[in-house]
Amino acid sequence: MFSSFTVLLSADPQLFAIICGVFGLLIGSFLNVVIHRLPKIMERDWRAQCVALQGGDGPSVVAPYNLMVPRSACISCGRPIGALENIPVLSYAWLRGKCAGCGAHISVRYPLVEVFTALLSAFTAWHFGFGWAVVGALLLVWALIALTFIDFDTQLLPDDITLPLLWLGLLFNLNDIFVPLDQAVVGAIMGYMVLWSIYWLFKLVTGKEGMGYGDFKLLAAIGAWLGWKMLPLVILLSSFIGALVGIALIILARRGRSVPIPFGPYLAGGGLVALIWGQPILQAYLAGF
Repeated sequence: MFSSFTVLLSADPQLFAIICGVFGLLIGSFLNVVIHRLPKIMERDWRAQCVALQGGDGPSVVAPYNLMVPRSACISCGRPIGALENIPVLSYAWLRGKCAGCGAHISVRYPLVEVFTALLSAFTAWHFGFGWAVVGALLLVWALIALTFIDFDTQLLPDDITLPLLWLGLLFNLNDIFVPLDQAVVGAIMGYMVLWSIYWLFKLVTGKEGMGYGDFKLLAAIGAWLGWKMLPLVILLSSFIGALVGIALIILARRGRSVPIPFGPYLAGGGLVALIWGQPILQAYLAGF
């Protein structure tokens, strides 16, 4: 039964893409939880560590707070969200974007993340087809989506995502799923060292920090998945997109030049483009010489 189902999925790319798209809706709903809760979990941990360093014991009873507990609730009134109110996209449309308890507005970003994740999942499945490569590609895409929105919100790229992502990239490339293992290892090292070097050069020249350590780890993770040959493309794309967005924010939104702009989302975007179209871009570039 299972073997015949896998044969069907491998033989019908469109069906496989649709199934991955529907599954992507569910993953997108979970990513909303990760995006909202993981920074708060990190802050709680930091506070607990500060209390411990100061010699205090902290509160004797701390309510559990993780990605599973407590149940999702309205930010305004604290009303727990029921199962029928948690159906991706459909619940938002049914509730007309408002809490069923207090009527407070629910951010449209929640269904947008779900739809975005579903579309990217379907496209990734269609592009790679059935096999181990699509498993790795989907894990990378989902992690990049979570990191993008967390960095937009908090200017943080959590180690809880970037470091496992790096090791997963090396693990998948043990069997040359995306690139040979030696290219993956060198990619991880170069990804970290390139941005680390730029960081310190910028700091020595200006006395300011141009980026965070999370950016080093994210590019190292991308290098572990895609290999060192893709790093120039990722850096070029992310820098170009970041520059355009930064200029647009300064001109249109009148955002001051001193206001920091997170670089993680642009690295994630560059990594996503390199994952899907990296090889054709490199081949087209090399063919021009």
